[in-house]
Amino acid sequence: MTVHGWLQFLLLFGVLVLLMRPLGLYLARVFAGERTFADPVLKPVEGLLYRLFGVRGEEEMTWGEYTVSMLLCSFVSMLLTYGIERMQRWLPWNPQHLAGVAPDLAWNTAASFTTNTNWQSYVPETTMSYFTQMVGLAYHNFLSAAVGIAVAIALVRGIARRESKTIGNFWVDVTRAVLYLLLPICIVFAGLLVQQGVIQNLKPYTTAVTLEHQKQTIAQGPVASQEAIKMLGTNGGGFFNANSAHPFENPTPLTNFLEMLSIFLVPAALTVTLGKMTGAPGHGRAVFACMTVLFVAGFVATWWAEAQPHPLLHGVDQRTGPLQPGGNMEGKEVRFGISQSALFATITTDASCGAVNSMHDSFMPLGGLVPLANIMLGEIVFGGVGSGLYGILVYVVLAVFIAGLMVGRTPEYLGKKIEAYDVKMAMLYVLIFPLVILVLTAISVLAPQMGLSSLNNGGPHGLSEILYAFTSAAGNNGSAFAGLNANTHWYNLSLGATMLIGRFLMMVPMLAMAGNLAQKKSVPPSPGTFPVNSGLFTVLLTGVILIVGALTFFPVLSLGPVLEHLLLRAGQLF
Repeated sequence: MTVHGWLQFLLLFGVLVLLMRPLGLYLARVFAGERTFADPVLKPVEGLLYRLFGVRGEEEMTWGEYTVSMLLCSFVSMLLTYGIERMQRWLPWNPQHLAGVAPDLAWNTAASFTTNTNWQSYVPETTMSYFTQMVGLAYHNFLSAAVGIAVAIALVRGIARRESKTIGNFWVDVTRAVLYLLLPICIVFAGLLVQQGVIQNLKPYTTAVTLEHQKQTIAQGPVASQEAIKMLGTNGGGFFNANSAHPFENPTPLTNFLEMLSIFLVPAALTVTLGKMTGAPGHGRAVFACMTVLFVAGFVATWWAEAQPHPLLHGVDQRTGPLQPGGNMEGKEVRFGISQSALFATITTDASCGAVNSMHDSFMPLGGLVPLANIMLGEIVFGGVGSGLYGILVYVVLAVFIAGLMVGRTPEYLGKKIEAYDVKMAMLYVLIFPLVILVLTAISVLAPQMGLSSLNNGGPHGLSEILYAFTSAAGNNGSAFAGLNANTHWYNLSLGATMLIGRFLMMVPMLAMAGNLAQKKSVPPSPGTFPVNSGLFTVLLTGVILIVGALTFFPVLSLGPVLEHLLLRAGQLF
């Protein structure tokens, strides 16, 4: 752990804090329908889109109508992506003449990109054409991110409104998320990436001859445009199999910095939007503080674990010196080093991004435990664009409910009484997540022909690889330990279903809670009201998140990375 690494971390966090407030206030104006500096250019485009698609922007929806619109939009777009994958051999921009994607893999990929997961059970360079990458996948990067933001805004409206039957218009919210936020930033971001060396073209792959007179195929394509939205929209699916460790995706220290910053930018800004739209800026700061505490703790733990020498490589070679100076560099890019690899791994799993600049499978057992635990908390430590905010707000409701039980009165949250229905919806949201992860992990472990046949490692590390796959899928993260070959019928189908459950079955109870909160009357604060804008609330919220995550997943983590750490100290490898 070095001074240089700490300075890089502080610079990143400082820039994030400087940018999140103006962006958050801007988003509050956008989704409130107020005038912004972008209106002269974008307002006519927005109106034209509504006329083309028959959207009545002035009409709002109940939570049920909002939910149905969200599900229909996602289902139709998923079918479109599936069709593009299957028919890609006949579609344009396929200079490598790649065949259509197999049915089970096409299903898995369509589910993956629809749910903002971007799990990739394939090698992109040899599987997806330029047309599929741009029209099928990058299109979903925009849409799935916009859906997450729209749903988060709907929940914030439910909290902020009084005696209202509606929570907004889904089509308006999605359009504004793309038009006023994602598209403009991505245009600028993609230009910066191209300037730094990220490629953007439609050329066929290049065949080069090495100094050893061997032929090497150098893949290329429209990378910068997909890289920008994959980061800003917390999607994570790489154009190349090596993802952000590939020099065509992440060539310089500046691109590495910008990519990490863009992952956290919108989720952090939405905490400011929460405070503005609810009229409680202090509450937004308290939520941000909780996210920050969990983020910093995870980063420090990962960095510390990776900075330690491997227990079996701590000796000294008389000719070359220490066997592993500076810590564990296996699976890491030398140009990024341990600190930036640990920071990237923490950020990408705190958010539901999944992009990687190092191999999580090569981390030390405790170093790999932190990214896994980050996802298990529910992708709420900043989280995905939108999904992180509505996920942590569910925990806010639970924290307020627990606080109410402590003082023996009906809990209140920003003037709304939290009642049985709200707690039931919150608990349904919380329980779906571990249920699908643990059940499917257990089935995979107990079914050798389905779950173990494509596993590269045994013992606790093998369990961690399977557990990480289902955790990543349910958390809509998309990163992997990658010691598991997931391109099998079982994993393609089961992980695809897990991604859909982790996205949509958790959205529905959350939107139901939003609709119920919107209908409530405002209750004036009293001496017994628990303040949700204080440091004490931040501590309570952090404790609730950790306790729920620890009680649910600690047993399986003990059998995976914790046991592997203990056995590694005893000299056993897997």
